[in-house]
Amino acid sequence: MHHLGVPTTRALSLVVTGESVVRDMFYDGHPRAEPGAVVCRASPSFIRFGHFELPHSRGDAPLLRRLVDFCIGRDYPHLGAMPEEAKHAEWFAQVCERTAVMVAHWMRVGFVHGVMNTDNMSILGLTIDYGPYGWVDDFDPDWTPNTTDAHGRRYRFGWQPKIAYWNLTRLAHALSSLFEDPAPLRDGLQRYGEVFADADRDNVARKFGLSDCTDDDVGLMQDLHVLLKDAEVDMTLFFRALADVDLAAPTLAPFADAFYDEARKRDLAPEFDAWLVQYVARVQRDAEAPPARRARMQAVNPRYVLRNYLAQQAIDRAEQGDDAGIHELLDVLRRPYDDQPGREPFAQRRPDWARNRAGCSMLSCSS
Repeated sequence: MHHLGVPTTRALSLVVTGESVVRDMFYDGHPRAEPGAVVCRASPSFIRFGHFELPHSRGDAPLLRRLVDFCIGRDYPHLGAMPEEAKHAEWFAQVCERTAVMVAHWMRVGFVHGVMNTDNMSILGLTIDYGPYGWVDDFDPDWTPNTTDAHGRRYRFGWQPKIAYWNLTRLAHALSSLFEDPAPLRDGLQRYGEVFADADRDNVARKFGLSDCTDDDVGLMQDLHVLLKDAEVDMTLFFRALADVDLAAPTLAPFADAFYDEARKRDLAPEFDAWLVQYVARVQRDAEAPPARRARMQAVNPRYVLRNYLAQQAIDRAEQGDDAGIHELLDVLRRPYDDQPGREPFAQRRPDWARNRAGCSMLSCSS
């Protein structure tokens, strides 16, 4: 995540304990022993939205104020000279801004957090609490890796911006006793919407290789999302290949490896061809020179992401005493935007065997 440019806490170490841990991955009465290990994560702060909800729920306003002031003093020291209520308001607004930027990055690379509870949301706008997370393979806004969310799908990919906003409203509610007037909290929430919208438009421009993003470009991306879902197309492979489209004669040839279903590809080929004609016409109206456009696209559309099946393969090898797969995968993911000749197997679409396999498509908080 760090090398993808996503705001995140960092993994400092992974230590094998030498002992087994009994886990029931799907809470269905089928536990099994797995090798135990401890991941140590590092962050400037591990304070979450939920920390502020606790004193609010107990009616402990003095403790709430102390916690807010501590957080500002340590993690937002540049706000220290402001009058108290203005400082609290600007702090909340900056939390909203950072959260918006983080979630926009998630949407850019196809990351699904999977368990966006308020106690899993960092006050610094960092990705925190990696639980049943995953990366979108075939583009599907309704996909979630969390088996315990399979019916409500509250934490599905496409809902992440909305759920982040909802979590911020919970934080605003928890902070309400610090304000005589709720208007500053409403302003902070509005800033979330504005910053996310700007970041999302920037994503559109950069993923398409454009110098700016118009309202029509937003519509062009929305149309593409519909096609990608209907045709079951790999998100990462499609956007990476978009830079290879021949502007003189656009075809689906660069996307041959991105389709999971050949029948859907044949059925929807005319719609894709029509979309490519629109896209090429837009690119040709843009001021970005072809080499700069390609570089711009490759700097934002990753070649490699931590697909769940790749992680599971490394886990399977490690369970057999071979940790080389972990090191190789980590090395690849340190340069996610580079082509890395010889490492093409790490940039392939999800294989059929992984479509419904536990760990590759389905995870839980005990995964």
